[in-house]
Amino acid sequence: LKCPVIFICRNNGYAISTSVKDQYHGDGVVSRAPGYGMAGIRVDGNDIFAVHAAVREAREYALENSAPVLIEAMSYRQGHHSTSDDSLRYRSVEEVEHFAHESDPLDRLQAFLKRHDYEGMTDDTFRAAADEEKMSVLDAMRKAERKPKPSLEELFEDVYHEMPASLKAQQQQLRTHIAKYPNQY
Repeated sequence: LKCPVIFICRNNGYAISTSVKDQYHGDGVVSRAPGYGMAGIRVDGNDIFAVHAAVREAREYALENSAPVLIEAMSYRQGHHSTSDDSLRYRSVEEVEHFAHESDPLDRLQAFLKRHDYEGMTDDTFRAAADEEKMSVLDAMRKAERKPKPSLEELFEDVYHEMPASLKAQQQQLRTHIAKYPNQY
């Protein structure tokens, strides 16, 4: 695995509805990096400056060593996993409120900017910037959703210079499956 790739795992404390404490033993995800021949670093995923520094260093390492790097960004999922998830079935309101109060990344950034008197940053200017960015993201999502869907054949392209036999077999299995169930695709 000698290629300059950065893998980012946002560890939000849960695997859908199961706490990571019940998912695996050991010290998070980053401790597994050496077993895959990768360098690894854990970072406070709610600290924009720490994440930026970790990615910058990982990029430098990956390029200099032509080797992959795993970044485990420790975070917390304040909302539900999906629209069909009720996260209050497996965690308390107090837990969610604690993390929302103690480590919300936008609140932390705003406090930093205010503390360092960053060019007149006020609650109103910060809120306006956050709203503007939210609208930009929503606009980009709407544009992306209007694009035509890629063909399923594209699943098999641009990975290998020459497609290995195992992947050719998977491609044929997919074609057979689609031919059997054409109304589903």
